Amino acid sequence: MMPPALAALLGVLRTLFWPRAALEAEVLALRNQLLVLKRQCAGRRVQFRTSDRVFWSLLSRVWPGWRHALILVRPETVIRWYRRGFRLYWRWKSKSRPLGRPPIEAEIRELIVEMHRANPTWGAACIHGELLKLGFNLAQSTVSKYLPRNRKPPSQRWRTFLRNHLREAIAIDFAVVSTVRFGLLYVFVVLGLERRRLLHVNASAHPTAAWTSQQMVEALPEEAALRYLIRDRDSIYGAEFQRRIAGMNLLEVPIAPRSPWQNGYAERFLGSLRRECLDHVIALNERHVCRIVSSYARYYNRARTHLALAKDAPEPRGIQARAMGRIVAFPEVGGLHHRYERVAA
Repeated sequence: MMPPALAALLGVLRTLFWPRAALEAEVLALRNQLLVLKRQCAGRRVQFRTSDRVFWSLLSRVWPGWRHALILVRPETVIRWYRRGFRLYWRWKSKSRPLGRPPIEAEIRELIVEMHRANPTWGAACIHGELLKLGFNLAQSTVSKYLPRNRKPPSQRWRTFLRNHLREAIAIDFAVVSTVRFGLLYVFVVLGLERRRLLHVNASAHPTAAWTSQQMVEALPEEAALRYLIRDRDSIYGAEFQRRIAGMNLLEVPIAPRSPWQNGYAERFLGSLRRECLDHVIALNERHVCRIVSSYARYYNRARTHLALAKDAPEPRGIQARAMGRIVAFPEVGGLHHRYERVAA
């Protein structure tokens, strides 16, 4: 042990020759350790608070002689506190600034997906160009990031296909009618898609591929400029039917399995035929059903208005002015429906 007199002398010499800043740092270090000891409870180990750890971490960076003033902890402990504070600081610093490019708005992401669905043949370049014209400033790689990943090659929608080929396309389908003797009759319809005009309708108790192909021949004149035939995957459209259709220069477009909505125009007509005609009569036999559906076909083509045709009929009807005379009702389909015309008095 150093004699007290020598220790006091060394302390006086250190006070005279040390810089003032180092002396103040030592005083702060000793005072901090005294405060820690005052907070200590009896029988417990010394507890340093977060503020104490921060103090010693900062002091170790600005005062080279900090190790000589340590009494309660080892220098390695202070170094560990400093490294922990270093990690916490840079972790906070990294979180305060988001990494990478700034995220785009949800509106733009939804618009990218909507453009992709409405235009299946567009790639990231086309969508990016369209967004630039709409005032959105973003990179093409950002558009690619939010594009859906399609495993199948892009394809247009059925509605788009039908709109582009209505003039050249027809649709066929069967409707089932129960008879008074609990039998079944099959009503075959051929529908032109341009103006929803019913081209042909017939009924049979035992339809075959040969009978169905013959109905197609009767429905379409030779000079008809038709290209596409939309049908379901019924087994009645077999090899003989396909051979006959190919001879008529028609390209068959079968719909997907269990997807009647893809032949929506024909399905819509069959629904109207049931609701507006067949549900209101009792089918006696094949001849009776043929007469009823033929009568409905004439009413459907000449008089019935359609929402998709701007409230016009498949065979366009002229608008009659009030000055043409009074209104007269003409019964259609045996009185189930009526056609209204103006007749001169």
